Amino acid sequence: MGDELILLGYDISAFAMRVRIALDEKGIEYEYREESMANKSPLLLEMNPVHMKVPVLIHNGKPISESLIILEYIDEVWNDKSPLLPSDPYQRAQGRFWADLIDKKIYINGGRLVWFSKGEKQEAGKKELMDGLKLLEEELGEKVYFGGDKFGFLDVALIPFYNCFDSFERCGKLRIEEHCPKLIAWAKRCMEKESVFKSFTMAHPSKIDEYILMTRKKYGIE
Repeated sequence: MGDELILLGYDISAFAMRVRIALDEKGIEYEYREESMANKSPLLLEMNPVHMKVPVLIHNGKPISESLIILEYIDEVWNDKSPLLPSDPYQRAQGRFWADLIDKKIYINGGRLVWFSKGEKQEAGKKELMDGLKLLEEELGEKVYFGGDKFGFLDVALIPFYNCFDSFERCGKLRIEEHCPKLIAWAKRCMEKESVFKSFTMAHPSKIDEYILMTRKKYGIE
């Protein structure tokens, strides 16, 4: 009997996209179950009682939560297939450092404030977001992918947020490509990978726009 893998996620969640991309990149079979933001399933609440959010990977009945932790788990369990993290400990640590920066600068302190705030808070979010993207542009440099010639951990951590760039630009009146042309070229290379393209087809930008507009109205921004 093989492994039983169930992934709980939202189609537009960048964090769930990370896990889908990693599983597909390694060619691992799994069952995907779409959750509802408004009506979380009993299984999600049972498997992630602390945070009660996606993604959750359930491996033979045992849950693993938090997308970056899930990526490392996948890489350790299925280490014979398309490794995501490098073997060198220092390079692995660097990958974790930049992935943490993505979560903090690109999403928590950056993108969310660009989407769901206005005035000084939004301006602070715009600066945090663009500062983070410029740092990542510098880290990428002339490499094909962040780890060199192979698509890996940091690429998987960042590429789902490319799906949010248009909405970042509209809400914040930003010009990302003007300031980060190498990053945009990298994102387009990533989109040529089947694992990435497949996940993006589930999370069409129009769905993200609909969610952002609904939430902005809820917060009285629109």
